[in-house]
Amino acid sequence: QVQLVESGGGLVQAGGSLSLSCAASGRTFGFYTMGWFRQAPGKEREFVAAILRGGSARYADAVKGRFTISRDNAKNMMYLGMNSLKPEDTAVYSCVADDRIYPSAYTYWGQGTQVTVSS
Repeated sequence: QVQLVESGGGLVQAGGSLSLSCAASGRTFGFYTMGWFRQAPGKEREFVAAILRGGSARYADAVKGRFTISRDNAKNMMYLGMNSLKPEDTAVYSCVADDRIYPSAYTYWGQGTQVTVSS
């Protein structure tokens, strides 16, 4: 059974940094695309970033230049480095994975980890 488990969320002041990790388990080969979504209270879930197995990445405009997505295929791990955090980055961040290239809807989802940015 495939599992995605996020870690690294927490409380940080505006302008600070935080790193999230996602551990994938349940199969011997990695996913083609992995990524992050987030959902703030009262708002719709939104795409944050995604990365292909080969390292190509995409970012939402709201985080471009501040967030960095990376992955370690050998360890089935994915990371999100977040710098210059803003209060509007406050949300539950969920790890996603799929065997397709940048799918419109991801097959596998983690439970999410809370990121809170105080002003």
